[in-house]
Amino acid sequence: MPAEVPHTSRKPRLLDIAQVSGVSTATVSRVLNGKPGVGEEVRTAVIAALDMLGYKRPAALLPKTSGLIGVIVPELNNPIFPAFAQGLEQRLSHRGYTALLCTQSPGGTTEDDSIQVLLGQGVSGLILVSGLHADSSADPGRYGDLRARGLPLAFINGYAPGVDGFFASTDDAAGVDASVRHLITMGHRDIALLIGPDRFAPAQAKIAAFRVALAEQLGVKDARPHIFRTLYTLEGGKEAAKAMVSSGHTALICGSDLMALGAIQGVRSLGLDVPRDVSVVGYDDSPLIAFVDPPLTTVHQPVGAICEAVVLALLGEIDGTPSPRLDLSFRPELIVRSSTGPVPTS
Repeated sequence: MPAEVPHTSRKPRLLDIAQVSGVSTATVSRVLNGKPGVGEEVRTAVIAALDMLGYKRPAALLPKTSGLIGVIVPELNNPIFPAFAQGLEQRLSHRGYTALLCTQSPGGTTEDDSIQVLLGQGVSGLILVSGLHADSSADPGRYGDLRARGLPLAFINGYAPGVDGFFASTDDAAGVDASVRHLITMGHRDIALLIGPDRFAPAQAKIAAFRVALAEQLGVKDARPHIFRTLYTLEGGKEAAKAMVSSGHTALICGSDLMALGAIQGVRSLGLDVPRDVSVVGYDDSPLIAFVDPPLTTVHQPVGAICEAVVLALLGEIDGTPSPRLDLSFRPELIVRSSTGPVPTS
């Protein structure tokens, strides 16, 4: 890994920054002097070039902190959660807020622990990504206690009826339906769903949509033999794939990209090929997933749009204009790559 370029106090050279950021020196000058009339994307590119070249940011570009926002994600092993964390941090930073990130760990820090730490830091609001709000076995009363303290709350992926907060989710049903339709057009009829514990709202939505899709599109009355519940991990995907392929399935729809990568390993451990013998579909379109072998067909979660909506809603409530209490649903897109192909002829 290359060493980080240390910041230097020398005066930035406009030409160097212009070449790296791809804009004119006049535009660079406007950004460095904090003048209006420059788009946010251009401003971000100039600041990124400044950082890459090791220049110290001028006073006009130093962030003006308006407050702290707590962000809690379940883990960092699954790349979709760092993507959400980064998307939220960037959008909060652009609006003058600092994100304080907390993660959970099995047998270690819990969501409740993280909330107490963040409350101790005086956060102005909380954003929870795929947290206990998505777990039907968890007590939603914890969020009522936070609202009673006047703390604005926003939630990503997992609607909890009765909880006073703003919710934004990917339309999991649409993602599964698109996956099934894609595989059917490739000739597959023996399609399996590899999914996590069904106490979680996103898993429940995917399972329900899978049942409907098999019934309506393939006439399958009982989808239970085609559903394998496991963990959202490489190991979980690998073992589930081995079981479902051994039972005759030629296509696997996975509840996450991480699970899909494990499924590809499971298929290969049986001496089979993806996609020649078995097709695999992921879910999330995590960063770098297009560069695995084979590039993964997957359902793209609109992370940027979800983060933007959540940040706007939360900061609006902090400013005194609460958003409607609803589950704002974002339609995903199936990104077809090389891990799916025609059903094998034999």
